[in-house]
Amino acid sequence: MTRPVTLALDAMGGDHGPSIVIPGAALTLERRPDAKFVIFGDQAQVEPLLDAHPKLKAATVFHHTDVSVKMDDKPSQALRYGRYKSSMWRAIDATKTGEADVTISAGNTGALMAMSKFCLKSMPQVDRPAIACLWPTVRGESVVLDVGATIGADAQHLVDLAVMGAAMARVVFDIDRPSVGLLNVGVEEIKGVEAVKEAGRILRESNLAHLDYQGFVEGDDLGKGTVDVVVTEGFTGNIALKTAEGTARQIGEYLRAAMGRSLMSKIGYLFARGAFSALKDKMDPRKVNGGVFLGLEGIVIKSHGGTDAIGFASAAEMGYEMARENLMAKVREMVASTARPDASPKSMQPAIGE
Repeated sequence: MTRPVTLALDAMGGDHGPSIVIPGAALTLERRPDAKFVIFGDQAQVEPLLDAHPKLKAATVFHHTDVSVKMDDKPSQALRYGRYKSSMWRAIDATKTGEADVTISAGNTGALMAMSKFCLKSMPQVDRPAIACLWPTVRGESVVLDVGATIGADAQHLVDLAVMGAAMARVVFDIDRPSVGLLNVGVEEIKGVEAVKEAGRILRESNLAHLDYQGFVEGDDLGKGTVDVVVTEGFTGNIALKTAEGTARQIGEYLRAAMGRSLMSKIGYLFARGAFSALKDKMDPRKVNGGVFLGLEGIVIKSHGGTDAIGFASAAEMGYEMARENLMAKVREMVASTARPDASPKSMQPAIGE
C-alpha cells in the first residue's frame, strides 16, 4: 500500500474511552506521521481532546455518535441497540466502505466480534474468525491464536487458524514460510484430543507451501518461541493469555519487594538498574497490546480495554502495519490455496468476553 493508511477509531471503547483513545492516537501519529484517522464518538467528550492535539486534529475526520457500547453488554444487546449508529459499529463500517483501512477499538470483545462478523462478514472458506496476538518470547515474538474468539474447535477450524496465523506471521516477521505448532499436552502424536491430532495429521500431510508445520508444542514453548505461530482454540488460548499477563505482573511485584527488602538490596538495585529497566520494558504488556481479528473481510484490531495511551498506540500501530503490509491479500491467498475436506460436525460456541 503506497497511499496513507487511514485508521478508524472507536473513541468510546474501553474502560476509559476518549481520555485514552485520543492521546493514544496522537502518539501513533508521532510514530507514523503519514497516518490518517477517522474517529467516531461523543462530540462533547472527543472534541476538547482533539483541540489539545492540533496535529492529530488536522489528520482526523471526526463523526459524532450518540450511542456507545458498554463493556458489560452482551453481544446480542450491543447488536440490538448499537447496530448502524454506535461508535463501534460506525468504526467497523468505515473499514467496510473503504473510508478507512483498519478499525481499532478497546471496547467489549464479544460485541466487537459480533458486530465485525455482522458488518464485514467472514471470508469464504473460513467458518469462524479468530483473535491473534503477538506473544513475547526469549527469541523475540510469536503469533498465538485463537485467544478468545471461539470456544472449542474441530480439526478443520484448527487448520484454518494455522493458515491465517501463518499469513499474519508473514506480514509481521517478514518470512516466507513461518513455522507452526499446535498447542497440546505433549509433543507425541498419540497425545491430545482427537481434533488436535486430526488437525496435526492434515497439516503434516498437506505440506502447505506458505507454512512449515513443526508438530505439537507444549505450554512452555509459548515463552521459548519454539515456533513462529502457536495454534489453539479460544478457551485455552484466552486462559493462557490471561495467565501470562498475570504472571508478568506477579514477577514485577516480586522484584519490587525483593529490591526494597534491605539496604544491600537497594544498593544492588542501583548497580543493576539498567538490567531491571530492560526487563521491565520486555515484560510490559502495553508493548504488544492488540489482537487481530482474522478471517473477516476487513482488518479489525482489539485493544485491551484497560490499557493506557501507550497501549492503545501499540494496538493502533499494529493496525497500521497490518494494513500497510496488505494482510488481507496474504490471508486470502493462503486460505484460497488450502484444500478443505468435507466439513465435520461443529462443536464451537461464540466469543469469550473481555
